[in-house]
Amino acid sequence: MYFILLTFSTNRDQLVAHLDGHKAWLEQGFNDGVFIMAGSITDGEGGAILAVGEDETALMERVAKDPFVVAEVVEPEIIGVSPTMMDSRLDFLRGDT
Repeated sequence: MYFILLTFSTNRDQLVAHLDGHKAWLEQGFNDGVFIMAGSITDGEGGAILAVGEDETALMERVAKDPFVVAEVVEPEIIGVSPTMMDSRLDFLRGDT
């Protein structure tokens, strides 16, 4: 599983111009079954996504297509996580990359 952090970057002022494209990109990730959560970072400095089911290379390629990334509205960081302890309500995540 991966956490994708999208931290606002040099072209933050271009957010509105690329927002519809970013939302469509997120929707595609959910439709593909890769994204299972997305939202704003609580300090207002960007967003976060929880992703499963793709390896890091494929996920990096997907993230590179985000209109916010292309336009340098955000700087992406992909963090891989291999859970060793997890609440049983999240058992559906076990075994995913």
